[in-house]
Amino acid sequence: MNSRKNLILVDGDFRRRAAISHYLQGSDLHVEPFEDTGELFSCWPRDGLLLVHDTDDTIAAVLDHMGHSGDWLPIIAFAEQPSTRRIVEAVLQGAVDYLVWPFDEQALGESMHVAQDRAVAVAGSKLREAVARSRIERLTKREREVLSGVAGGLSNRLIGDMLNISPRTVEIHRANMLNKMGANHTSEAIRIAIEAALVN
Repeated sequence: MNSRKNLILVDGDFRRRAAISHYLQGSDLHVEPFEDTGELFSCWPRDGLLLVHDTDDTIAAVLDHMGHSGDWLPIIAFAEQPSTRRIVEAVLQGAVDYLVWPFDEQALGESMHVAQDRAVAVAGSKLREAVARSRIERLTKREREVLSGVAGGLSNRLIGDMLNISPRTVEIHRANMLNKMGANHTSEAIRIAIEAALVN
């Protein structure tokens, strides 16, 4: 059985990509190099750890893609001489660790262990939030308003009064909402709304 770990490298600099790939030859890492996020998104890996060069909005773009697709992989960001602010921003966005290039195999190995440990906790909650958000995005504005009312504990009549529609219309929106969200009952819809951070 192959115990090699997948390291998905995203870096627009050919020389640095080649240097990192060459540097890790003979290790227990299998490096899959990608030139940019477009190439990565068109051939999204099933598993592994992302090592992403932090330039412009690359980290945000990768996180946005994962949020919409629901396919979550841990990210280690890296850059040459990053400012403290840049590192903090990347971590706040969702990167699980940050390396300064050039780094050695030991530093990368330690970062991967940290990333995998954090990923177990972070990926679970992030993936649930991403999946929940994608379900919420299927709803119309009116269906979201009904969901918000339901999550607030309001009856169909009170939701109808709030939205100036009949209780029967609220029922129709409620049924459509449950169907679109793939929820079997109201409590499941409320849980999804909470996971999507739609309600507190």
